[in-house]
Amino acid sequence: MRKTILLAFLASLVLLSSVSLSAQETAGVVSVRASVNDSSGTPASERQLTEIYRVGLGDVLDIRLFNSANSKSTLFTVAGNGVIDLPIAGGTISVAGLTPEEIQKQISAELKRRAMGENAQVSVGIRQYLSHSVTVAGLVVNPGIRFLRRERVPLYVVLAESQLRNDGERVLILRDGTPGQSHDLSDPAALNLTVQSGDVITVTSRPQEFYYIGGRINYPGQKLFQPGITLLQALLAAGGATKQDSRVEISREGSEGHLVTIRYNIKQIKSGAVQDPKLEAGDRIEVAR
Repeated sequence: MRKTILLAFLASLVLLSSVSLSAQETAGVVSVRASVNDSSGTPASERQLTEIYRVGLGDVLDIRLFNSANSKSTLFTVAGNGVIDLPIAGGTISVAGLTPEEIQKQISAELKRRAMGENAQVSVGIRQYLSHSVTVAGLVVNPGIRFLRRERVPLYVVLAESQLRNDGERVLILRDGTPGQSHDLSDPAALNLTVQSGDVITVTSRPQEFYYIGGRINYPGQKLFQPGITLLQALLAAGGATKQDSRVEISREGSEGHLVTIRYNIKQIKSGAVQDPKLEAGDRIEVAR
């Protein structure tokens, strides 16, 4: 049930991203497109990384000159030294590390300098994204390389493309050779983490966690922890307390590593006078008179 909700949540996030973020266009010349009339005034380096893309080696650019003798689309591949060969602008132009807007301005300025582009409008788009990629491994249907269409992309976009498996519950992101913290995929904050080129994303199952229950209970011992389980549910799973008016102590590690104990009365919880507390992995539950 929890996995069904997670998959539905992933689908809704992807739908939202296609409207508001446009993080991963899938066909044609993308909307990361420059215009000579762009007057936003915001430098590309200051915009959010989820909104820009810096061209790299292997990317295929679509450059069009409108209001000129030849306004047809022309494709240019960024060569190994980070340049494209654009004869109309005088030959090779260095484009690696620039956004489409910055490339457009550079071409437009060169055409004007050569008195060739006074009336021409230049449009620069990206036909194929090949320079920014992440690797997805583990519990997904389609592991492998995923090409990014922004400098950073939300994790849920990449997972949706890779198709998260039902047993995929946690994710670990390796960046610059350093593994980060493991994240629970049921947490929306984890799904909204951004990934960048070079990251290795590994989806794993949730490691088994336990809580421990003893005292005046029918079936004491180590029990498998499930997120969201409450104290009353744990007592029922252990066969119930031997006395209905029993008191219960929950002990768990505090911020400094010392045990912190909280006492509850089962009768008060059942009557609704006290909220049924949620357990945490590693909790020690002691049922007393």
